[in-house]
Amino acid sequence: MGKLTKNQKLALEKVDTNKAYTLKEAAGLVKEITNTKFDASVDIDVRLGVDPRKANQMVRGVVSLPNGTGKQIRVLALCTPDQEAAAKEAGADYVGLDEYIEKIKGGWTDIDVIITMPAIMGKLGALGRVLGPRGLMPNPKSGTVTQDVAKAVKEVKQGKIDFKVDKFGIVHTSIGKVSFTEDKIVENAKEFMSTLMKLKPTAAKGTYVKSIYLSSTMSMGVKIDPKSIDE
Repeated sequence: MGKLTKNQKLALEKVDTNKAYTLKEAAGLVKEITNTKFDASVDIDVRLGVDPRKANQMVRGVVSLPNGTGKQIRVLALCTPDQEAAAKEAGADYVGLDEYIEKIKGGWTDIDVIITMPAIMGKLGALGRVLGPRGLMPNPKSGTVTQDVAKAVKEVKQGKIDFKVDKFGIVHTSIGKVSFTEDKIVENAKEFMSTLMKLKPTAAKGTYVKSIYLSSTMSMGVKIDPKSIDE
């Protein structure tokens, strides 16, 4: 282990790595031990008792965080002309079709989410190599392929996120910012965990939630007692 910085030493003094904190305590500690000059994201990491290599144990879902993510999400709406005005009104940063498909073919990916319509998905097949590795390919399961583009844009702008378990059995996602109050972080974490619990695969045996940690972009993780999620 390398030499600890002054801030890392202070964090270790405040956080007992052998203790599982309540969700509210963890939210307070993460705010306290984060010393970044920017408004860091608050992340939640949940280790699940699933085998993601098996299709019947894949965990993927969407959740609308009650207090949003705190991030400015850049949305591209690829839609037919009759939906363009509604998509713009809903808050889409970029709206169009063929001109943006050409831009993406040229390597443009300055966006966070793409929302499109089922009839247009055929045109996006050729963009798989560009969008796939960046996690930008629209997917019906995440609500980004829909007939109601404006509604989907609005939901994403208000804090709807999608998540899925990685190959190590961990779900990692951002649920807010350090500038959020403890209560807002707690509310978002509870909503996320409530959604995650409903997605337990029937094929998964044993303990579903093995561990939960809360951290910020630059802080150490604070272990959470799973029982405190329901308090």
